[in-house]
Amino acid sequence: MAVRIKLNAKGVKLDHEFYRGLMRSPASLSYEQAQAAFEGIYDDATKPLAGPLADLFAAYQSATKARNERQPLNLDLPERKIILSDEGKVLSVDFRTRFDAHKLVEEFMVTANVCAAETLEAKQKQLLYRVHEEPSPEKLEALREVAEAAGMELAKGQVLKTMHLNKLLAAAEDSEDAEVINMSVLRSMTQAYYAPSNFGHFGLNLRRYAHFTSPIRRYADLIVHRALVSAHGFGDDGLSLAEEDVLKETGEWISTTERRSMLAERDTTDRYLAAFLADRVGAEFTGRVSGIAKFGLFVKLDESGADGIIPLSKLGREYWRFNDRERTLQGEESNRIIAMGMPCKVALVDATAITGGLTLEMLELNGDPMPKGSSRQKSHKGRRITRSKDKGKRKKNH
Repeated sequence: MAVRIKLNAKGVKLDHEFYRGLMRSPASLSYEQAQAAFEGIYDDATKPLAGPLADLFAAYQSATKARNERQPLNLDLPERKIILSDEGKVLSVDFRTRFDAHKLVEEFMVTANVCAAETLEAKQKQLLYRVHEEPSPEKLEALREVAEAAGMELAKGQVLKTMHLNKLLAAAEDSEDAEVINMSVLRSMTQAYYAPSNFGHFGLNLRRYAHFTSPIRRYADLIVHRALVSAHGFGDDGLSLAEEDVLKETGEWISTTERRSMLAERDTTDRYLAAFLADRVGAEFTGRVSGIAKFGLFVKLDESGADGIIPLSKLGREYWRFNDRERTLQGEESNRIIAMGMPCKVALVDATAITGGLTLEMLELNGDPMPKGSSRQKSHKGRRITRSKDKGKRKKNH
């Protein structure tokens, strides 16, 4: 299946048409090759395609104008790149470079997905939409508190739109809080899912959206392809009436397996990172507070993007109070507050490759050294528990 899309100079879609047939590709280019050609540097594969590649990038530049007008959510989340040896050992961890060539493919994929949804609606055919609903009020309030802690503001008292979130992201751009704000915006989003009922796509700021462009890895795309085959009369292998009747259950199943695969990918990355850092126990790293909970806090390391946990026991010799609403920790004696986004220096205490867990110790927070020693915890009745020096016995202060 293929779709031919016609755009005007401002990137507004004028027309589109679906086809079924075979595609002959004159070259298989990497993103790096395509980007180099866009910048006027050609090799043996791209030189014969100079004209078509120039046209493709010109079309992308037009599409970008319409995209900027639409204002989809503009998150900037670097993707980690893990290099392995032939034996499976982690050699290095880096961040992938994102070229205009990547953005070009993403933009035209989005446009093709919109075309699929529009066509099937126009032909009154059942389909699986990609649905992304707006954030809950609770998650938005948590995001506002993170923004306020960073000295920024998120619009309140009006219907939330992606342009409001983009304004916050733009304010954080190139600042020390950029990554924390991007991560906090991402965490405020709801989980996208597949369904035969359309509730729009909040993140892309689109009224209708389906997945059409990746049949090699997503079953939802194959369902949309089959629906298009039926809608156009392209063959007898389209979506059957029996399959249309169970689209709701199919969408739920696909959404579940998608979440499962995302967790598997995240766990795998964590384990690779822990294996990579296992021989650096005791080393010091810079990072930022990326999460806060009753039992401690999380820090994202600048160098590798790995996330580690700092238990309360590694936060100095005082009791810490957890504020659930503001997502902060406050020292009972020092009144020191630990909030999301704070820069810090930590030491790696333990790295467990089999679970992907990293345990850290706080050395500095906001440039100030942290006191040494274990923090004092309270018993379930609120009484402090201290350790006696002789024979390691515990003594309760009643």
